[in-house]
Amino acid sequence: MATAHEKVEKNLGLLIIFTLLVVSIGGLVEIVPLFFMQSTTQPVEGLKPYSALQLAGRDIYVREGCYVCHSQMIRPFRAETERYGHYSVAGEFVYDRPFQWGSKRTGPDLQRVGGRYSDDWHYAHLRNPRDVVPESVMPGYPWLLENHIDGKEVQHKMQVLKNWFGHPYTDEEISKAPEEVDGKLEIQAVIAYLQNLGTAIKTVR
Repeated sequence: MATAHEKVEKNLGLLIIFTLLVVSIGGLVEIVPLFFMQSTTQPVEGLKPYSALQLAGRDIYVREGCYVCHSQMIRPFRAETERYGHYSVAGEFVYDRPFQWGSKRTGPDLQRVGGRYSDDWHYAHLRNPRDVVPESVMPGYPWLLENHIDGKEVQHKMQVLKNWFGHPYTDEEISKAPEEVDGKLEIQAVIAYLQNLGTAIKTVR
């Protein structure tokens, strides 16, 4: 006489139903608790949403595909923390949509690059990386020195982030966004974004 286990294995419909049930329960057990852990849903102390200029820089960073070669996720291993700094924590990324995690490192991880180099260094590096790092394989981005930021676009994005995702922008910050980026070049925005990366965690270490 066939056992219950054999009946399930031989019945495709039952096998699919039970497989989905087990996967669903396992998924719920793994995922649901994360929504109630403050360390994964609350910003670390000192973290602020991106300013208008930093937000514009982040969009350019994504547009240019910088994430293809640079991760922003330092894992809690000695080899990584000694090279890059404090390991990444979830509370640092609550205002990142989408976050820039990853493991692809043709170039170094950038999570703690904020404040490590001067604005002038970043300016030269983005224009022609080999001027400051002779062995670099990174391409140059000279057009960032020519393109200007669209203030209205940044303002609209800040409003969306506030209304739909709860980012704590004030009405004043949103209204002044076009003024903040007025006349600014894309390279200035990218540098502002890079100089902000990983700086909040330094206040709580």
